[in-house]
Amino acid sequence: MRILTINSRHIRTMFAFRRCATSTAVTALRALRSNQVTVSAHTQKCMSTQTDGEVRITKILKEKFPLAASLKVVDISGGCGAMYEVHIESMEFKGKRTIQQHQLVNQAAHQSEPRGRGGGEAKQQVSDMAKEGADMTEETECMIDRNAGKEAENLDSPRDAKEMRAVLLTAFGGLNKLRMTRKAMPELQDGEVKIRVKACGLNFLDLMVRQGTIDNPPKPPVVPGFECSGIVEAVGENAEGFEIGDRVMAFVNCNAWAEVVCTPAEFVYKMPDEMTFAEAAAFSMNFVAAYMMLFEVANLREGMSVLVHSAGGGVGQAVAQLCSTVPNVAVFGIASCFKHTAIRGSVTHLFDRNVDYMQEVKKISPEGVDVVLDCLCGENTGKGLNLLKPLGTYILYGASNMVTGETKSFFSFAKSWWQVEKVNPIKLYEENKVIAGFSLLNLLFRHRKCSLVRSVMDKLLCLYGQKKIRPVVDSLWALEEVKEAMQRIHDRGNIGKLILDVEKAPTPLMASDSTETSEAGEEEEEPEGDNESKERIPFIH
Repeated sequence: MRILTINSRHIRTMFAFRRCATSTAVTALRALRSNQVTVSAHTQKCMSTQTDGEVRITKILKEKFPLAASLKVVDISGGCGAMYEVHIESMEFKGKRTIQQHQLVNQAAHQSEPRGRGGGEAKQQVSDMAKEGADMTEETECMIDRNAGKEAENLDSPRDAKEMRAVLLTAFGGLNKLRMTRKAMPELQDGEVKIRVKACGLNFLDLMVRQGTIDNPPKPPVVPGFECSGIVEAVGENAEGFEIGDRVMAFVNCNAWAEVVCTPAEFVYKMPDEMTFAEAAAFSMNFVAAYMMLFEVANLREGMSVLVHSAGGGVGQAVAQLCSTVPNVAVFGIASCFKHTAIRGSVTHLFDRNVDYMQEVKKISPEGVDVVLDCLCGENTGKGLNLLKPLGTYILYGASNMVTGETKSFFSFAKSWWQVEKVNPIKLYEENKVIAGFSLLNLLFRHRKCSLVRSVMDKLLCLYGQKKIRPVVDSLWALEEVKEAMQRIHDRGNIGKLILDVEKAPTPLMASDSTETSEAGEEEEEPEGDNESKERIPFIH
């Protein structure tokens, strides 16, 4: 007995059947990797006539393919009953495709005499068929591999109804550790809100999580992402203030990069009617962090000055907009020179990150600045402290200088640690300076300051309604394009926030590069070749 594995969505698949003296066997090289149906042809006695063979095979296949739109069996061996061609048309697949697969010749069949015509001539014809089928094998496998990722996903099956697409981090490391997968939807718990995700935010912190460079990173395999926006699908018991259909944005303790998330209601906020899902995904983390650092930690007031690193990023642009809501606040922005044209209007003074910005700032403000917001760490810590005025505040909210390559670098980590100026409490006391740290996610998920964050969000939404602030979206990416999006933020090429648009279709290049895994994180083969030279074009918002 031999086994035929066939994807039920092939519309017109041709297979060859070999009849031997003792059995009828159905074989195939292999079919697509997903949604497979295994079909076994029962052992049959030797068929006495050509018609008998066609009838028996048709009966077997109709039992195995009850949903087939049509099924036809034809003897193609010249009447000897040695080889059959089977055409199966499925109602489930809407496109058109023809795949030919070679029937492996049963070794025992070569020892039997074909019936209905001269044995030598029949054997020669069977041999020719086998040779022709072998020539098609390589082409068939290539065709199957090319189309493996393009099959329709909208089948109305119970399995599909309970599954969702998600980005999976299989292990700490480079971009190859990110995979698209299908996994079970999360179950709604008490006090939670279930959200059908429309957009997700991508932050530099997500890159550090992928590399495993943060303290206590989530253990892979895990779905990354800490913020999203979407529509409420269900509300758990004891979750008040939300109804099905509400447009919301939310913080998520990982698992945001998926089609559906469940998160406690205390981390969920209603969106203004005029706010888009992409804006909402760019709003929550960046603006809450910027507001709390400026007003809760640094106590920003009229006439003060702020220096912000990475002024072209999502947080940097949020800082610049919030500073504009306070009279006479000077913003010193530091960013890569190629971003200067785009962000010059949002800051008071702009400097190249690759020059000695300390001297440039001192030329404009000899006393220094009142607030330094540093997401880099390393040598910039000492520079920031030296630029502070008396009663000034230095706030560290990131350590991106530790990220230099695609994977975690212990050399970069050691270099950044070594370059940090050792803080002397006595010196801080003598110079009347303040040094602080800020982590929004720890404030939410570890320190549980949810009510404080909600009050900040209310103030921010009021400013948004007054059109005083608006999130800057750099570009939109499909979930399948997460590697390219993360490479863009690694290269510091973004101006504003990168957004993963769950409903966006990937470009052909991205789609062909994406791979899928099982929920456990088992990787499938990636296409070979040099894709670095291919142009990657996001959807610019």
